[in-house]
Amino acid sequence: MDEDVAKRRLLLYMLVRFIGLAIFFLGMAIIYTDLLRPGGWPQVGAIVAILGVIDSFFAPRLLKRAWDEKDRNAQ
Repeated sequence: MDEDVAKRRLLLYMLVRFIGLAIFFLGMAIIYTDLLRPGGWPQVGAIVAILGVIDSFFAPRLLKRAWDEKDRNAQ
């Protein structure tokens, strides 16, 4: 594998994890602040936070699986 490809993949991998973390913190902000409505909105914030956790755990794994499949097919 080329070094530039590996660097791009690492950056994309970390970006996907960071986006999941940002979604989680958005959910926390929805729960505890007046971002969407006064007094917070725990139900919606919890859903957004859970989606952020799921995204940060599973999206990078799916991305790696796709890259591994692509690398196997290239050989």
